[in-house]
Amino acid sequence: MSLGLVRGATDLLFCGVDWFSVERAQQQAVDAEIAAYDADKLLNTADDTLVDYFIQKYSLDVPVLDRDGIVADQREVDVDVSQDRLRYISDRSRPFHIKATRIEVEVPFSGDRNFFKIQPTTFSMSPPRGEVRAASLLLHVEGTDLAGERVRQEIDRTLAQIEGSLAHHRTAAATFNAGLASRASNLVLARKRKLLADRNLVASLGFPMKVRGGAAATYVSPQVRRRVEPVRPPPASSAPFKPEPALSDQQYDDILRILSNMVHVMERSPSAFAHTDEEAIRTHFLMQLNGHFEGQASGETFNYEGKTDIMIKDGGRNIFIAECKIWRGEKAFASTIDQLLGYLSWRDTKAAILVFNRNRDFSAVLARIPEVSKAHPNCKELVKQVSETSWQFRFAHRDDLAREMTITVLAFDVPRPS
Repeated sequence: MSLGLVRGATDLLFCGVDWFSVERAQQQAVDAEIAAYDADKLLNTADDTLVDYFIQKYSLDVPVLDRDGIVADQREVDVDVSQDRLRYISDRSRPFHIKATRIEVEVPFSGDRNFFKIQPTTFSMSPPRGEVRAASLLLHVEGTDLAGERVRQEIDRTLAQIEGSLAHHRTAAATFNAGLASRASNLVLARKRKLLADRNLVASLGFPMKVRGGAAATYVSPQVRRRVEPVRPPPASSAPFKPEPALSDQQYDDILRILSNMVHVMERSPSAFAHTDEEAIRTHFLMQLNGHFEGQASGETFNYEGKTDIMIKDGGRNIFIAECKIWRGEKAFASTIDQLLGYLSWRDTKAAILVFNRNRDFSAVLARIPEVSKAHPNCKELVKQVSETSWQFRFAHRDDLAREMTITVLAFDVPRPS
């Protein structure tokens, strides 16, 4: 007598907790960690860095089977057939073993193995069986007269069932993961606002500066906004948070608008710029800025130190810096970015690079500026192209990737000596 082909008596898959309970628990875990996150570390870490951490930690990683990596083995086993209806055994209270062949098929996978125990949104009343290991799934087929074709059919049928359940998981996980970024972002921002309100502070003090009478109206541009194990919280200081002095977005846009308008001054008076060096050009920009703004204290709001900087200071700290450089090639421009990053070492600092071109092919310079900027190792993203000759980027501080700054690059075609 023979024992027909049967699946090994291993665990039922996809028969544990239901999907909706898993999704709810995952959401509650995100909420709980953000609510319990150390307050000062939360305030001392950039929003996007925190959100990236929560996305990496709580994204659902559904397993993917490696069909090309499947391997098979066989061995002889003792099978208890005392309860087999095909056999006529008078005493079924005792085990009755026969020799049989076991085919073991090992299927590698990547992803979270816990999903093999979760009941998907759509499931079968006859789920597949398998043994879940660390990074592989073991399927068993046993019998006394196994045939290769029948075994392969059984394995293929089991794999199809498993793939179907994983596909349901994958659809549901994609929806959860898609909403995770906005959920984490909203929770982080809400908690930061509450913490600051509780301490009677604001995230940005703003530089006290008023527009002189008769200055042009302000243009405010719209704001535009990425699973590694183990996932660790981003490094951050646990020292009591103290908001840094910073320009408001409106003030920053005002400054950029005035700097951009210098192109019209150059076009109207080309002879005044034809023989000027970097320092002289910078002086013209300072005159325009100080003609529009005045500081809280006496003296010039905008001043410069060293060779090429336009600065605004508050409490001894630079809260706005503009580096002025004549275009001398890609390497020199990349060095200018490094130089600027060396100055900027506190939260939400806003800066600018003014590039003065005296080459014949201004279009070629305009094509290279965004490419060199995006290739810089500290560049996180091109936020937007403001105009044909200006771009706004988000950079990380060179010594602390959690600290970010906005850098706008403005290019000017300076008149050349005739």
